[in-house]
Amino acid sequence: MADDPYATLGVPKGASEDDIRRAFRKLAKELHPDLNPKNGTSTEERFKKVSSAYQILSDPEKRRAFDRGEIDARGEPRRDAFRNYARGARAGAGAAGGYEDHGFADIFSEIFGGRAQGSARGGFTVRGGDVRYTLDVDFIEAVRGATKRVTLPGGSALDLAVPAGVADNQVLRLKGKGARGLGGAEAGDALVEIRIRPHPQFKREEDDILSEIPITIDEAVLGAKVEVATIDGRVQLTIPKGTSSGRVLRLKGKGVKSGGKAEAGDQLVTVRIVLPDVVDDSLAYFFSTWRQKNRYDPGRK
Repeated sequence: MADDPYATLGVPKGASEDDIRRAFRKLAKELHPDLNPKNGTSTEERFKKVSSAYQILSDPEKRRAFDRGEIDARGEPRRDAFRNYARGARAGAGAAGGYEDHGFADIFSEIFGGRAQGSARGGFTVRGGDVRYTLDVDFIEAVRGATKRVTLPGGSALDLAVPAGVADNQVLRLKGKGARGLGGAEAGDALVEIRIRPHPQFKREEDDILSEIPITIDEAVLGAKVEVATIDGRVQLTIPKGTSSGRVLRLKGKGVKSGGKAEAGDQLVTVRIVLPDVVDDSLAYFFSTWRQKNRYDPGRK
């Protein structure tokens, strides 16, 4: 029979409560629209029929009433058995003390991680599932903050505020923008994982920005002021006299301001001495003379 709850669940008439529960759990995972959003309305209709069948067979009183022909597959009393069923239903309600969900909440908690609850109407509600996305943003957008448009599975779009200082792989939660709930329950959330594109000049270490600056040999020896790129534009950096290659100079407050912190991090600039492409005779002569007069050992072993 097409409307036989036993056939709908695929269990024999003498099936145990455990067999019925296992059959429903298997079908619920296969058919639930939140777990199978691409299967369409036909699958959703099958899920409703499976749920209705389980609601009858998981309730011992309703199951006996169905087996006696007093109710149909929807749980509605048949005309010729209305009085007997109504009398039995009132007696059962008094003994049970009200509605029981007969395992709906437990089963859906197993499937949906504790989001299922019984409803006062005798059905059940399931909070919608969370959906996950990834969003690529530029390095500077992540540091300064930006508004990015995100397209949701249904085709709708929303503007997502990317907070200043967001970290790579950080997940932003959009409340109620996930899969719809079942039985009037709230929708799930959209979880957006941020992926930051690398920058050609900057790297990030917590709230500090790391960069390098090439300088000439005379700037290293004599000291100088050079322009350095920062996330907020170019600034002057003082190169102290006698700066060695690899020395790290700090630009206070030129890093990332994240998480509502009062102060931003710093920019740490690593100095790299770069020799000219061609060492002319005058430079070579100067250093050969200087080397003869000044024995210098940088600590090599």
